[in-house]
Amino acid sequence: MRKITLLFGILAAFFFSSCQDVVPIDLNTAPPKLVIEASLNWKKGTDGNQQKIKLTTTTDYYSSVIPKVSGATVTIKNSSNIIFSFIESANKGEYFCNNFIPVLNGSYTLTVISDGATYTATETLKSVAPITEIIQNNEGGFTGKDIEIKSYYTDPANEPNYYLYKYIYSNQIKSNFYVDLDEFFDGNKFFSISQNEDLKTGDLIQISHYGISKSYYNYLNVLVSIAGNNGGSPFQSPPATVRGNIINTTNPTNYPLGYFSLSEVDIKNYTIE
Repeated sequence: MRKITLLFGILAAFFFSSCQDVVPIDLNTAPPKLVIEASLNWKKGTDGNQQKIKLTTTTDYYSSVIPKVSGATVTIKNSSNIIFSFIESANKGEYFCNNFIPVLNGSYTLTVISDGATYTATETLKSVAPITEIIQNNEGGFTGKDIEIKSYYTDPANEPNYYLYKYIYSNQIKSNFYVDLDEFFDGNKFFSISQNEDLKTGDLIQISHYGISKSYYNYLNVLVSIAGNNGGSPFQSPPATVRGNIINTTNPTNYPLGYFSLSEVDIKNYTIE
């Protein structure tokens, strides 16, 4: 109790004596790290040929500009040794492929060569069960007054499956993301749920279900907990303490940030009634 009281006194004295002052804080700076945003998604009903990979670097806390990485060589090789090249667009730092061939459960290896270093990662393209039904409940939530949306699907039986759910709302900047595994509903009908208290009639929702690997599930679990579902996104540049599956084969200690993932995704649009 004595330590708490003393700390409160110090903080109070500081606040009342300095509330009008601007206090500059010197933050430690570190060399920039490469950030590789390589989430390849195959939307059901499309050929999945068009894919994008984005390269940036970390920057200091006060910078409002995210540096883009230009001039890199970006390729993906499948298990049949077919190489798909990603060509940088006029928008520097964004690399596109228009002839990618997605194959469910196929293995793919990403290679990025930038600034004299080579970065690699290998992942499997995971399937996802289709969304079969969307149900609205106007008496949801803890209060029984919230609009609740459940999106149902049937989980494939006798195999481990991992999911990423994403809800985007037309009337809000923030989106909801969370991950799930079928440990307790294997082979049964199950659902994702909208965790949003601010829905009203006429709002539009884009609902996305992704099939993901176990390792990507573990990675996203950390990112989603950090984002706190308060407008953060697991697809944005991750905090420096979260390491993905991409390694620097030239200098392993200088690891990049980001994750190489491949997912089949089912997307449905729904209007609140």
